[in-house]
Amino acid sequence: MTTASDRAYDTIRAMILSGELSAGDALGEEALAERCGVSRTPIRDALRRLESDLLIRRTGTQRSFVSDWSLGDVGDAFELRAMLEGYAARRAAEAMTEDVMAQLRACNAAIGAAIAGQKPDVRTFLDRNREFHALVLDAAGSRRLTNLLTALIEQPVVWRTAHHYSHEAFQRSHSEHNDLLSAFERRDGVWAETVMMGHIRRAFHAYSDAHKGMTERERGVA
Repeated sequence: MTTASDRAYDTIRAMILSGELSAGDALGEEALAERCGVSRTPIRDALRRLESDLLIRRTGTQRSFVSDWSLGDVGDAFELRAMLEGYAARRAAEAMTEDVMAQLRACNAAIGAAIAGQKPDVRTFLDRNREFHALVLDAAGSRRLTNLLTALIEQPVVWRTAHHYSHEAFQRSHSEHNDLLSAFERRDGVWAETVMMGHIRRAFHAYSDAHKGMTERERGVA
């Protein structure tokens, strides 16, 4: 059964990831309690969990704000993610089953359909992309890896910036997933690790290019 703390955590987390709560926004316990339909005690617990996820920061006066990630912060996160998720892909390949392969293929097919049109369905792309990587992580069979990677995979700045990715960036991501599927079919851990590390590094550059474009538009730079 979902607890009040879990409901508050899920609601606030979704508000941050969607951009409803922006970087630097103050998080008042009373307003959040009203929005989540819970008392302030579950809100405090949810905020502690979100702080551990690096989605919020707490000041010395115990005020909470949505975290503001710089490009350098995101770069560090992607570098760590490439190493850890590459290792997860190696483990997953070596333990791969036909059932998981079927789920991965279906997930990547949905990603392909989401980006097939002139205007990509970014929400579906993000949801199914998250599902694909979660399936790989689950197949790796390591709770420690899961705990380490959770905060790195779902960075709110990446979710927001994905709406400004180029068509090529979406297509490259889908193609790299196909390469991962080929490695998984062969149960080749070294191949899977190499592809996954390159996939994450390429994703960072796609983010960086989109972030730069957004910044220039905001500043009126041609």
